[in-house]
Amino acid sequence: MTVYKEERKLDKKKYYITTAIAYTSGKPHIGNTYEAILADSIARFKRQQGYDVFFQTGTDEHGQKIELKAAEAGVTCKEFVDNVAGEIKSIWDLMNTSYDKFIRTTDDYHEKQVQKIFKKLYDQGDIYKGYYEGMYCTPCESFFTESQLVDGKCPDCGRPVTPAKEEAYFFRMSKYAQRLIDHINTHPEFIQPVSRKNEMMNNFLLPGLQDLCVSRTSFKWGIPVDFDPKHVVYVWLDALTNYITGIGYDCDGENTEQFKKDWPADLHLIGKDIIRFHTIYWPIFLMALDLPLPKQIFGHPWLLQGDGKMSKSKGNVLYADQLVDFFGVDAVRYFVLHEMPFENDGVITWELMVERLNSELANTLGNLVNRTISMSNKYFGGEVKNTNVCEPVDEELKAVVLGTKAKVAAKMEELRVADAITEIFTLFKRCNKYIDETMPWALAKEEDKQDRLATVLYNLVEGICIGASLLESFMPETTGKILTQLNAPKREYEELETFGLYPSGNKVTEKPEILFARLDVKEVLEKVEAMKEEEKTEEAAEEKEEAPVIDIEAKEEVTFDDFMKMQFQVGEIIACEEVKKSKKLLCSQIKIGSQVKQIVSGIKSNYKPEDMVGKKVMVLVNLKPAKLAGIVSEGMILCAEGFDGELALMTPDKDMPAGAEIC
Repeated sequence: MTVYKEERKLDKKKYYITTAIAYTSGKPHIGNTYEAILADSIARFKRQQGYDVFFQTGTDEHGQKIELKAAEAGVTCKEFVDNVAGEIKSIWDLMNTSYDKFIRTTDDYHEKQVQKIFKKLYDQGDIYKGYYEGMYCTPCESFFTESQLVDGKCPDCGRPVTPAKEEAYFFRMSKYAQRLIDHINTHPEFIQPVSRKNEMMNNFLLPGLQDLCVSRTSFKWGIPVDFDPKHVVYVWLDALTNYITGIGYDCDGENTEQFKKDWPADLHLIGKDIIRFHTIYWPIFLMALDLPLPKQIFGHPWLLQGDGKMSKSKGNVLYADQLVDFFGVDAVRYFVLHEMPFENDGVITWELMVERLNSELANTLGNLVNRTISMSNKYFGGEVKNTNVCEPVDEELKAVVLGTKAKVAAKMEELRVADAITEIFTLFKRCNKYIDETMPWALAKEEDKQDRLATVLYNLVEGICIGASLLESFMPETTGKILTQLNAPKREYEELETFGLYPSGNKVTEKPEILFARLDVKEVLEKVEAMKEEEKTEEAAEEKEEAPVIDIEAKEEVTFDDFMKMQFQVGEIIACEEVKKSKKLLCSQIKIGSQVKQIVSGIKSNYKPEDMVGKKVMVLVNLKPAKLAGIVSEGMILCAEGFDGELALMTPDKDMPAGAEIC
């Protein structure tokens, strides 16, 4: 994919838009990817309107969770985030997102500025050293008090929390709380939708803000506090500042021209689950740095799989590249943009994807374009000519077509992207209705109606050109395909209210391409099941390859001669009973060659006496006898101990005779 670039002109009005930076703990699912696509559609539309747009996205790469994930993978933290950041960037590119900058919080310039920001806030008294004691959620990288927990679990993600106590630096949030409350009250557009604003005010700001932990000492993967290196900057002070470091903010006052031009951001686009960090912590950090606040923060809803939030543990995660394999890039873009409500969560299922592709994309849009081109070729050899033989129905079509631009712009101004797409498809549906009203196939049969037929087809081509140009922000590849087949350039934004700009006498393509092929839902679901089975097989193989291990403290080395003093043999248990007054011990009679030895073992929690009889086990036979619970034990049965103290008898994998030497 070629990232969108254009010369940024000084005479254009600027528009700076950001997404939240994606956390590099793993591959982003379609719900995460939705945000990048949503931001892209807004950025593209603003460019179409003539704005000088700067669109920034990227990755958040520090924190305890990353440190743990890297350790599990057996690689360094940097190797781990390099791999995941590359995967995230490739998915953003796959989905044709036209970002201007992809920032990583491991970028040198970002890390240096974060250290400077931390020191500045410390020097001016906004940050102080203390210690933290409370409940910590590792996945969310967040501390909570007992009262903030929901059913004893993290209020944000619902996962378990653990007690944590450590030395830390804190930010004095209360110092700026009233100033932030005043700003929110006097800028109703600042937090959108309004429900998010009410949540932040009622649940956090009005009850009173606690000071915020801004450093950690219990892990190392983070930006070091340069004047106190055992501390690393806590994730939110690190991650949130990307919005200013990425455009050239310098804590020493040497800001770039781009920063001077683009800040404050026009729009921070984020998921509703991190609204608190962006509408409370981030504005307060900016106030402390004496910087203007962003103009608007939009907390979009979640895209749910069926009726639940996507998670690997539920096995309901959908990924963008999987969906693209089934439906194509623009069909996926259309679905996630059109099916996501403004405020409430949206739903994605395989069945719904197929239904929308068939009804909206294949039928409403694809069939319209194909029919129009096919009729132009059939009746006029592909020539599209405006003969101006008009009827009242033409004016009705033109009114809908020419009114669409203003309707789309109004919806986009409110960030109602789904509604904007609906307006464009209303245009396409009106074109389809126009075909039914004018019946070109009937006109073609009447010799004196040829000029009227030409006008009808011209009006259709013109309507489609305008609709396709408006569609570009949401489905850029489809727009290109439509205009190429119609042999027409993309309309400039100012031209979308003018009907009749298609050159009369122009020719459409001889062989129209099917834009969206209809799919059979049964066949799709069968392929989905096959894909899931393949994934399960691959996951099982990976789990087998990466079986968990236990490391124990190493004992003092022994010599070969010492080892040879120990005698190991196979023994057959011929009798076994519980040791009275003991919760742990079993007493076994074990045949070893022609002898029978009595051995007491602490395996009662894992084995019943009746299950022991007949087993072949490995025995240390020359252990000096000792009394356990008053009973003489003449050796030791060998066991392995698992993660939770579970015991497993060591047994030969072949049937060996009692007394066989273990060597």
